[in-house]
Amino acid sequence: MKIGIPKEIKTNENRVTLVPAGAGALVSAGHTVIVEAGAGLGSGFSDALYQAAGAQIAQDADAVWAAADLIVKVKEPIAPECKRIRPGQAIFTYFHFAASEQLTRALIASGAVCIAYETVELPSRELPLLTPMPEVAGRMAVQEGAK
Repeated sequence: MKIGIPKEIKTNENRVTLVPAGAGALVSAGHTVIVEAGAGLGSGFSDALYQAAGAQIAQDADAVWAAADLIVKVKEPIAPECKRIRPGQAIFTYFHFAASEQLTRALIASGAVCIAYETVELPSRELPLLTPMPEVAGRMAVQEGAK
């Protein structure tokens, strides 16, 4: 599978969805990982680290979206990204569909397969991709309070 990691373009979003070690694991499993140039910089990961892990570096977002069967992001697509989505392409990210009818309708119209992190459920009904969020928030609350 060709897995695309575009740079996040939502305002004040500096995270990247895949660290170089994760890219290496996916490449070792036989996948192609395509990372947009500079996608990891906000999280402290250079393009060279991704290349060393076996990922390909694409010069722009258009190249990532065009080549990938699966796009993995941190945040929901915004208008410029929605235009790049192809029918049948899979998008895996936080979507927050309940908060945006416009996004929901755009993604339905795109014909893409949209998998929302917030809806991934274990047989126990636990939401494993949401579990770390309150844990991090709880730890950060103490530090923010100390300020």
